[in-house]
Amino acid sequence: MTVLLWVSALSLAIWLWLACCHGMFWRTDQRLPPRPAPRRWPSVAVVVPARDEAAVLPQSLPGLLAQKYPGAARVILVDDHSSDGTGALAARLGEGGGLPLEVAVPPPLPAGWTGKLWALRHGVELAGDTDYLLLTDADIAHGPTLLADLVSAAGANGLDLVSQMARLRVETRWERLIVPAFVYFFAQLYPFRWSNRPGSRTAAAAGGCTLVRREALERAGGVAAIRGAVIDDVNLARAVKRTGGRTWLGLAEQVDSVRPYPRLAELWRMVSRSAYAQLRHSPLLLAGTVLGLALVYLVPVVAVVAGAAAGSAAVAALGGAAWAVMTGTFVPMERYYGRPWGEALLLPFTAGLYLLMTVDSALQHRRGRGAAWKGRTYEHH
Repeated sequence: MTVLLWVSALSLAIWLWLACCHGMFWRTDQRLPPRPAPRRWPSVAVVVPARDEAAVLPQSLPGLLAQKYPGAARVILVDDHSSDGTGALAARLGEGGGLPLEVAVPPPLPAGWTGKLWALRHGVELAGDTDYLLLTDADIAHGPTLLADLVSAAGANGLDLVSQMARLRVETRWERLIVPAFVYFFAQLYPFRWSNRPGSRTAAAAGGCTLVRREALERAGGVAAIRGAVIDDVNLARAVKRTGGRTWLGLAEQVDSVRPYPRLAELWRMVSRSAYAQLRHSPLLLAGTVLGLALVYLVPVVAVVAGAAAGSAAVAALGGAAWAVMTGTFVPMERYYGRPWGEALLLPFTAGLYLLMTVDSALQHRRGRGAAWKGRTYEHH
């Protein structure tokens, strides 16, 4: 029990450090900054890459077309060679009025590009000389004033990129278990406060909703600068920030994902397809991540159970304290998703699933399957 005592003490120390010194990553108060209306509303082109999204478009596209934006705005949906009639459905939805809609098909996918980014590049080219670009996904539903709020926040605060983390569905049992932790872990990797600080090396964005100034995107090398990136949102923010741009990332109030993940299998694929890419396909980083997840998330539970079973009050108390701090940092995210605080106690179990997903991501990469998505497999970073 002596080894477990020291390991439990280390786990508690790590949690105290994470809670107090890691950018307050667990707080959910990073929302759009003050946004007075600009004197002149800049032009905006909304670019939506879509591949086989006919099932979700009726829930997402109408809200985008119905944006209450005082300036010039239009929507460009790039049908990435879908097989389910995505482009034709989008065109029919566009007949209902609202913002002008253009449906386009990009040239065949060249080597070295991911399909989404190739579609985005085509959309950005079609957008031409617009002031801003809103890069969003086909499964994202937008509130009626979202576009105006994003543009106002960018202009009033001198931001070149404004991104919001979409609220994912939490309707099924597995969604409720996995989704809040997904956003929590993302914030732990990229603390929003650090990402939003000018000059900080941390930079991140959420691909479902990213407004970027066209000039800042061009200065960063355009979409071509990240053409092979599986985790394109984070790489885009890094490119913009690296070239002198100011970026901001926060939680959304008018951005919701309508894509269902009813079973564990769908959620598993969502995480595992990019987890190993996040670790730069490094076996060393994978080993460190597995050990880190075990030490931080699993040891507290083991210590409580083993300490109680062996009659070691010290081990059980250290494990319990670490588990309590862990739970406390997760409660705000559970509340953001409208879940009861008691579900935060299950975070160690969820972390164990994420550990297995990460290992599976590495195994899939080793088998040559890489980041598989919509019938394509990518081996890029």
